[in-house]
Amino acid sequence: MSEYNHREIESNWQRFWDENQTYRVDTQTGKPKYYVLDMFPYPSGAGLHVGHPLGYIASDIYSRYKRLKGFNVLHPMGFDSFGLPAEQYAIQTGQHPAITTEQNIARYIEQLKNIGFSYDWSREVRTSDPGYYRWTQWIFMELFRSWYNNDTNKAEPIETLLAQFEVKGNGQVNAPCDEDTPIFTAEEWRVMSEEEQYQISLKYRLTYVADATVNWCAGLGSVLSNDEVKDGVSERGGFPVEQKLMRQWMMRITAYAQRLLDGLDGLDWTESLKEQQRNWIGRSVGALVKFAVDQHPDRTIEVFTTRVDTIYGVTFMVLAPEHELVAEITTPEQQGEIDAYLDQTKKKSERDRMADVKTVSGAFTGAYAINPFNGEKIPVYIADYVLAGYGTGAVMAVPSGDQRDWNFARHFGLPIVPILDAQKDTEKEADATKEGRYINSGIVNGMGYKEATTTLINWLEEKGLGKGKINYRLRDAVFSRQRYWGEPVPVYYKDGVPYLIEESELPLELPAVDKYLPTESGEPPLGRAEGWKYQREYEYELSTMPGWAGSSWYWYRYMDPQNGENFASDEAINYWRNVDLYIGGTEHATGHLLYSRFWNKFLKDRGYVPEEEPFKKLINQGMIQGRSSFVYRVKSNDYSKPVFVSAGLRDRYEVTPLHVDVNIVENDVLDIEKFKATRLDIAGENAEFILEESGSLQGKYVCGVEVEKMSKSKFNVVNPDDIVVRYGADTLRLYEMFLGPLEQAKPWNTNGIDGTFRFIRKFWRLFYNDNGQWLVTEEAPKAEELRVLHKTIKKVEEDIEHFSFNTAVSAFMVCVNELSSLKCHKKAILQELVVLLSSYAPHISEELWAALGNEKGTVSKADFPKWEQQYVVDDVFEYPIQINGKVRTTLPFALDTAPPDIEKEVLANEIVQRWLEGKTPKKVIVVPKRIVNVVI
Repeated sequence: MSEYNHREIESNWQRFWDENQTYRVDTQTGKPKYYVLDMFPYPSGAGLHVGHPLGYIASDIYSRYKRLKGFNVLHPMGFDSFGLPAEQYAIQTGQHPAITTEQNIARYIEQLKNIGFSYDWSREVRTSDPGYYRWTQWIFMELFRSWYNNDTNKAEPIETLLAQFEVKGNGQVNAPCDEDTPIFTAEEWRVMSEEEQYQISLKYRLTYVADATVNWCAGLGSVLSNDEVKDGVSERGGFPVEQKLMRQWMMRITAYAQRLLDGLDGLDWTESLKEQQRNWIGRSVGALVKFAVDQHPDRTIEVFTTRVDTIYGVTFMVLAPEHELVAEITTPEQQGEIDAYLDQTKKKSERDRMADVKTVSGAFTGAYAINPFNGEKIPVYIADYVLAGYGTGAVMAVPSGDQRDWNFARHFGLPIVPILDAQKDTEKEADATKEGRYINSGIVNGMGYKEATTTLINWLEEKGLGKGKINYRLRDAVFSRQRYWGEPVPVYYKDGVPYLIEESELPLELPAVDKYLPTESGEPPLGRAEGWKYQREYEYELSTMPGWAGSSWYWYRYMDPQNGENFASDEAINYWRNVDLYIGGTEHATGHLLYSRFWNKFLKDRGYVPEEEPFKKLINQGMIQGRSSFVYRVKSNDYSKPVFVSAGLRDRYEVTPLHVDVNIVENDVLDIEKFKATRLDIAGENAEFILEESGSLQGKYVCGVEVEKMSKSKFNVVNPDDIVVRYGADTLRLYEMFLGPLEQAKPWNTNGIDGTFRFIRKFWRLFYNDNGQWLVTEEAPKAEELRVLHKTIKKVEEDIEHFSFNTAVSAFMVCVNELSSLKCHKKAILQELVVLLSSYAPHISEELWAALGNEKGTVSKADFPKWEQQYVVDDVFEYPIQINGKVRTTLPFALDTAPPDIEKEVLANEIVQRWLEGKTPKKVIVVPKRIVNVVI
């Protein structure tokens, strides 16, 4: 092939890769392994836009690079295919979610293959495939069959716990469990019935049923995660969401809180992401304090505080609106105010409540708590900034030491009691810096912070009114969703008690239902399944698992995806072990990434996997933002004949900017006819257009521009299929990397892709001339050509190793420019360059590798080029060549080259000649080892 026909070249090689399974990988012990993983996508009906492949391209470049370096690379792809969008579509159309999911996946695979990714498609997984989710269900069952032993600091089979009960009861068992777990002796345990013993065991298991406050969306008929709620409504559909106490399956992730914290230290993740997880886990060292409730002698309010030393400054208490004591202690006089506030709180999500740090709101219960240290009565309020699931759901308020408490006290006219001497400007500052001596503070009067803290905790423990404690902000994870399109929970109920189905009965598949809506009595959609009962007698669990269940272990299934006996074989797991490089978005920091670490640690505890952490290195790719285009409609009382003014003239009119589809805009110039034909809602055949009056765009309609998030609503979505058809997948891959550092956000601009496309064609012309003649020779390369090549090899290798993919693209461009200037067409140079470029632009590299006569069949089997020190030493200088002050190219010269010789070669260069346009330069200024400026 002599012409660069990207469509033919790319389709041919993609077919070759498929037919020959070029990227299929086996478990080999002869090569070192390297596991590169992308966060797998949810296959939406919209397909991919150009922002989605950014991380995939980076991971593919690194995978191809590692293969060239001699590694056995696992680089798979699959689909997180359970989810709410498919279910909502099913509700609207009546079509089974499996059908739309299958269609969407087929579309994604087509798009991914068109971009030339080196995935081993034989390992594809889908979380909605029963062959996959049987193992998600099996992991759930293993969690149910396990407890966490704090003494051994790991999960163990529940049988080891029952053995302890048999010998010594549970009084000395050191394990997380439900708060209402009774204390019993071995003798009491042994006389319990089998059912009673089973009920006790449920309070220790790592997955359990409990009442939990959740985001309930009646419009969707389901519990939603915090990520699915925004400003009090569901992100999908915009339905109201309220806080509701519901019976839910829970995961005891809190048992792993300290290990999740400790494990972060050894991970090659960004500090910002690790800090997000640290903050989410929220380790605090403090004390539990019990406050008696006035007029309720058998009730106490337990508070966790990190500053027990400030307890003499407590002037009020705040409970979460959902706190169990609110209904009991509220006085009749305050009931109306409390009820109104509770209704108001239900409309806010937990995330909104946590984020709102400025609003002061609350309601007085009419009840009083009693400070255990001085006997003072303090009023008890409720406020939505306190959450039931964090700590104890109650806080002791010290307005002299906390800004939010101070604001609350000022708002409600509550007292502010200073407790420190004034060594700082204010009592609050003194308290915050833990300086000063305590005043008016009973048994710690005159003490400093450390002494006071120790004294107070000892006093609490002696009196049985509290104790020192380490607390975590992390809460147990809600594991139930009242949806259809999710993994069925492998549980049935007998007399209201949950039991696991037999392992041999996995997978428990989704039954057929007539509608994907809750039943008329409010049960989840699975309640519609006719005759769906365990052993035709017992009710199954009707909730399904959340979206994060299937994604919390999927990297292991890629290791051995067809295994029917285990989630993966020991051989595969012990070879691949864990993920070496993981690429995905920061939005998963406190969801998927945290749950994945939790499940991985659990599987390690139970001996199923060898590694504590699933992902060694994690890179968060930045967002590719959309470059929105705008038309400007002149404001009018009559839009039957709208008038649109070009951007350069809009200041003359009062206008309304409106988004316009970027796909009918080229170099900011609007295709007016396409606009009129496609936007009948705002334009149509009657629309008039005021065009540019002067300049190079005279007579054109120029659009305004703004960088925004890429979305359909902003009409700025660019389909990668269109780019691939017009420019080619190799150009798309290079351009997305060239846009900027991988981790940073950057705007997409289709106008800029031409430069990358020109580079690809210039690279091609090193091999073929414009007439299709083969140019490559067997001549020995010159030293200067070798310097260009070896510097590029060194630069590209260093850049890929440091994930600086954008600077490597620049190095390729410089290299091709220099080789073109040197008129280098030598195989010894170009063949190495082809291998070097193949990670970025695999299709053109395959084509040229074959044209060079290589018999291995694919450049992916080649070895990465090695640079030699003698050719990378700085005995030459790259001179930027300016034409009238603007750099137009660069040229290398030996350090001892005389200025007249530099001037002579610069003026002879074809790029410089093109910019001179036949004119004689007025002056040529050569600044040694700095720059050359040609003035015309």
